[in-house]
Amino acid sequence: MEAVAVFAAGRGSSKVAKELRVSVRSVQRWRQAWSAAGRDGVRSRGPASRPKLSNTLFAVPEEELAKGPVADGWPDQQWTLAGIKTLIGRRFHKSMTLSGISHVLRRHGWSHQVPARRAVERDDAAVAGWVKDVWSHVEPPRRRSGPGSSSGTKPDSR
Repeated sequence: MEAVAVFAAGRGSSKVAKELRVSVRSVQRWRQAWSAAGRDGVRSRGPASRPKLSNTLFAVPEEELAKGPVADGWPDQQWTLAGIKTLIGRRFHKSMTLSGISHVLRRHGWSHQVPARRAVERDDAAVAGWVKDVWSHVEPPRRRSGPGSSSGTKPDSR
């Protein structure tokens, strides 16, 4: 339910706060702003601050991310948030929190998913044949289930 409609209906601040899951003090401030300026008094003014990396600035680290961490001098094949934080610090001399970097990446369509690591030379048919032919002889046979005891002190449980 919209806060303005609730204010116009004259409902109590505690009931409105509970319904909107906010503090009573917030509802009181909103009601005061609504009574002073109407609907414009409670209209959102947007985020409290600008993002540290705008869309145009993010194009630079995005190119580096697309090249991969090895091209930027990292030994691993996967980007980490800490690595991206270092990259942003080097390029822009700005410090961001790891959660802030995560939000920026999600905003630009990057996900945190790790791709499956497969060798280029991998032959799935050969792997399936090896599992069927070789692994069955290498793997020890499973212990057959039989009568035993659940006690750790009795010999049957070993």
